[in-house]
Amino acid sequence: MKRKIKSVFTVIAVCLLYQSCATVPLTGRKQLSLVQESEMISMSLTSYTDFLKVNTLSTDKIHVDMVKKVGSDIASAVNKYFAENNLSSQLAGYKWEFNLVKNDTTQNAWCMPGGKVVVYSGLLPVTKDKDGLAVVLSHEIAHAVARHGNERMSQELLVQFGGVALNEALAQKPQETKSIFNTAYGVGSQLGVLLPYSREHELEADKLGLIFMAMAGYDPQTAVPFWERMAAMGGKKPPEFLSTHPSDATRINKVKSALPEAMKYYHNR
Repeated sequence: MKRKIKSVFTVIAVCLLYQSCATVPLTGRKQLSLVQESEMISMSLTSYTDFLKVNTLSTDKIHVDMVKKVGSDIASAVNKYFAENNLSSQLAGYKWEFNLVKNDTTQNAWCMPGGKVVVYSGLLPVTKDKDGLAVVLSHEIAHAVARHGNERMSQELLVQFGGVALNEALAQKPQETKSIFNTAYGVGSQLGVLLPYSREHELEADKLGLIFMAMAGYDPQTAVPFWERMAAMGGKKPPEFLSTHPSDATRINKVKSALPEAMKYYHNR
């Protein structure tokens, strides 16, 4: 583990020295980026297509339309923000698509690089309405446009393969590399040096998500009761230092502290 940590710090130092880091929009945080975003989008499209082959799309028109409408509103706000700040090139290759998957036992949603978004029907009783859904979709979209998946993929490639190029990793160990891609999107967990980055990503996505939903006309104040509902769902949870997600209390407090800034962007629809 010490060698892995040393390798991470070494490459991060090289990244900073040779300006191969990316910058997260809005927050300005520097992030490790060893993978071309076009490669991430290509892998995303493959995974997304495979996912749709083995999962059933919902036929509940009311809820399907709601997912598509809220998602489209937030995507339009993100596109506008990036355009106004001369960052549209960072969304190159994005073709937004929103689907509701019929799975009533799973409370989950995700957005891959390229703008492919999936919501599981089991999440809707928790979101309750359009504002609650906007909290989730803006959070997941924030993960994608902040390139958190790319960052985690870069970290994993570094730790497991010494930072080789993605195409080389795919050629040498395709299954392991695909597993890394899934890990970058929260499929599974890993103790060690990568966990603090994951918690940082979650809190950063919360903050960015509040701004994006506010820009789209959805009340960011509804994020607090949403996360409180998620916390109230119960179940034994691991201590925060063993989790890839922040504790409920940490997340809710951080959301509350970010609300004043987010409300500056809010105009009721």
